[in-house]
Amino acid sequence: MRMWPRKLFYGRLLEMDPSLKPMFRGDIKEQGRKLMQMLAFAVKGLDRLHEIVPAVREMGRRHAGYGVRDEHYDTVAGALLWTLEKGLGEAFTPEVKSAWVSVYTLLAGTMKSGAVEQAA
Repeated sequence: MRMWPRKLFYGRLLEMDPSLKPMFRGDIKEQGRKLMQMLAFAVKGLDRLHEIVPAVREMGRRHAGYGVRDEHYDTVAGALLWTLEKGLGEAFTPEVKSAWVSVYTLLAGTMKSGAVEQAA
């Protein structure tokens, strides 16, 4: 049976850090849909970073309000890479992994800067 990427991702995320579960009060399916939309938005906007950075920074501000802390971004990175590896199999080459690490590092850094603005 094939599992949807968002189920794999959230299952792994909460396995890695069960203390995150209370942050997901709403419909996890809806949360997963939003995650997939955000990733698609970011990937499609990589050649127009100046256009996506404000939206990503704003997302960081919102996430800070939900209680997301810097260390949670590392947990998300681990769960995301694990999910991509499981979902892509042999297509998850070192080059693909490196590209995703670069994209996620950029997104997480931008979100963290938005979180700092929220705290100020």
